[in-house]
Amino acid sequence: MAEPEMDGTAMAAVAPSLVRDKASLNGSPHLADGVLLRVRTLLPEFTGALQRVAEQVLTDPAAASRATIVELAERSGTSPATVTRFCRAVGFDGYADLRLGIAAETGRARSAGWTVDIGREIQPNDPLERVLGQIMAADTRAMHDTASLLDLSEVARAAVAIAAAARVNIFGASGSALVGEEMQFSLHRIGIPVWAWTDVHNGLASAALSRPGDVALGISHSGETGETIELLAEANSRGATTIALTSFPRSPLAELADIVLLTATQATTFRPDALSARHPQLVVLDLLYVAVAQRTHERSHAAFQRTAQAVHGHKAAKDS
Repeated sequence: MAEPEMDGTAMAAVAPSLVRDKASLNGSPHLADGVLLRVRTLLPEFTGALQRVAEQVLTDPAAASRATIVELAERSGTSPATVTRFCRAVGFDGYADLRLGIAAETGRARSAGWTVDIGREIQPNDPLERVLGQIMAADTRAMHDTASLLDLSEVARAAVAIAAAARVNIFGASGSALVGEEMQFSLHRIGIPVWAWTDVHNGLASAALSRPGDVALGISHSGETGETIELLAEANSRGATTIALTSFPRSPLAELADIVLLTATQATTFRPDALSARHPQLVVLDLLYVAVAQRTHERSHAAFQRTAQAVHGHKAAKDS
């Protein structure tokens, strides 16, 4: 039976989308380095044979960097022609360029200590030292990939909008809701009028009251959480500036938003992508918070001083 291939129409749809991503990420200094990140980001769009090639590359990048085109085709259960199409889909002219890109990236990762146990399943009897090393390696890699993806001009746009907003709404569900509440706490301490909504009905009511000049921030790793999309869409329809924090630039949430902030993840055992997204999300939101504080320096400094003084009496007294 012939393997299912991506036809010319589908292939043509993937390649331009990659070009759009490159254009939208101008200013990200490490984009050329992120071969595996590019593959991981495009993975949801691949089907059939191309998806199998992508999964094989991500499962064992070091082996992929050493394999011939025939070997990679055999390991992924595809054909050399499919591997060639895969190379073009992720932005390379041919297989040799892909191999060099993967080899360079895995070499840098080894030098930086990122490859320690990444991709290895955590076993029930693993010592905590090994588990810690795996988590640290995965998180370090995720932070590096997030820095590669993040468009700082988009962060600046988001900061300007939040600094000038009369009202900021933050929407998220489950783990994303916890991240949103952290951002709400930070912005609230510097005097930004901000609310984090986890209940859909209350969130919709607040979104419906949005006006031009307000800001709505939707947080979803997948960008496919229905409630968050609905809330952001309602705020958007009322004229609010909408911001999406997601790992997928062509997700429904990202397509809806005026400003898109991207994160990357590195899953480990017991921490699938949705859970491992938490730390990169917090880093991006910390950056956004500081950018807002910079743009409202005098107001933020005064508010932070007042709020710190207000809670000071509730801290444990120090021994004299």
